Amino acid sequence: MGSAALTSLIDALLSTHTPADESEADSLRRIRQLVASASEPFSRQNFVPGHLTASAIVVNPQRTQTLLILHAKLKMWLQPGGHFEPGEHDPSVAAAREVHEETGLLALWPGDKPLLLDVDVHTIPARKNEPQHCHFDLRMLLVADGQPTAGEVTAVKWVRPDEFESMKLDPGLQRALKKIRFSA
Repeated sequence: MGSAALTSLIDALLSTHTPADESEADSLRRIRQLVASASEPFSRQNFVPGHLTASAIVVNPQRTQTLLILHAKLKMWLQPGGHFEPGEHDPSVAAAREVHEETGLLALWPGDKPLLLDVDVHTIPARKNEPQHCHFDLRMLLVADGQPTAGEVTAVKWVRPDEFESMKLDPGLQRALKKIRFSA
């Protein structure tokens, strides 16, 4: 299967996505460029300039809380997410898998089709086996319920919107969370 066929779902999601600010507009432009030009945009071995990742902004069914994980290396509260596995090309499937691996919860999209909530390109520092590169993150809105457990992460918890400010969240995550209509 050719690269264009593998990225057709990504193209469809990106074509209807409206960025919230200039930073997201730049990320959207860069992701479109990656998808159009990279021979293997899903491969975690594609370091120049980087590769696609999928993450989930997870809300509970009542939309009163969102699920955040404590990233062990970055020591920051973030949304669950990560790399596409070989053969995965649907960001909602990859994001839901990551949610399950990291929190033990099963997550689904709200409504009848996947919803791309936000896009963000961010730099990942060099590590022993990987050079510095970018993650071209597709942030899907997903719904889950239940008590999470820290699977592959240091900690996981449900967070209310009134707690966001004290957590010093990443600006891209803050932007994504502002797009959700939380209930009081």
